[in-house]
Amino acid sequence: MLFGAALAFVAPPGHSQPAARKPRIGYLASSTPDPVTLRSQVEPFRQGLRELGWIEGQSLAPIEFRWAEGKYERFRVLLDELLRLDLDLLVTVSPRPALLAKQVAPTALPIVALAVDDPVQMGLAVSIARPGGNITGISAAFAGLVEKRLQLLKDIVPAARRFAIVFNPASVPTLANVVPKWEAGLGVALSVAEVRGPDDFDAAFAALVRERVNGIVVFADPMIWVQRAKLGELCLKHRLPSVWGGAGYLDAGGLASYQGDWPALFRRGAALVDKVLRGTKPGEIAFEQGTKLELAVNLKGARALGITIPHSVLVQADEVIE
Repeated sequence: MLFGAALAFVAPPGHSQPAARKPRIGYLASSTPDPVTLRSQVEPFRQGLRELGWIEGQSLAPIEFRWAEGKYERFRVLLDELLRLDLDLLVTVSPRPALLAKQVAPTALPIVALAVDDPVQMGLAVSIARPGGNITGISAAFAGLVEKRLQLLKDIVPAARRFAIVFNPASVPTLANVVPKWEAGLGVALSVAEVRGPDDFDAAFAALVRERVNGIVVFADPMIWVQRAKLGELCLKHRLPSVWGGAGYLDAGGLASYQGDWPALFRRGAALVDKVLRGTKPGEIAFEQGTKLELAVNLKGARALGITIPHSVLVQADEVIE
């Protein structure tokens, strides 16, 4: 396989070289190609590429998409499929595909990792400014984001005595070291509920009800994304206000979301791909950080829960769902 070696022979868009090989991009994502994902991630990415002259079928081969649909065990098979396609560049979406690609993909293959956590802590980069190796990308890990979500929940339910964090331990191994700090800063006790799949949901929520939890923060995760409707139904059934990691979750019954601007992040990801396709080594391209957080509030969900969203929250919202 040629992988990134072919890049040196690719003319920039607009140059006349009919015989030039069209660069081929692989795209490995954790979630599903549902309408929300296509609208908030794939189309902004494609739009960013088009604006830079990379048009599928013309200056760029059709992008090879692979979707794990929230099933971590599928990552390796899908990555192996992509690596057999003589790619010029691999795009990964979310932390786990990026880590697997670093372990498995040839070091000659450039990788642009989108929506990862701290790339240095993850071992993807030597430093933010000069990643080294064959990986660059954009982090979606905003400092203090969980605390901001918990505070948002407290603003909505000011009399709360206990909140819970619902998460998949496959993507967040442990919270033991940080929960006490969050409790101290918030002045509210915190429970944690691990859910590895939908079979865990009913028991987890039953335990939260027994603990008299007043609201929950749900960590974004590919499995949770795929199963968001069932989780949203449980939030409504048990009358639990919930804050999520993306406005796309709220159609399932979530109350609010506080997360980065995903379309902007994926448009910016296209700019990093452009730099690599034009010959810059990924290790010389600084990792970037998402720059904007967006607050979405679901008034329909609030009415279903019998909750009034405070005016102080509504005036800060970037999106209000009626």
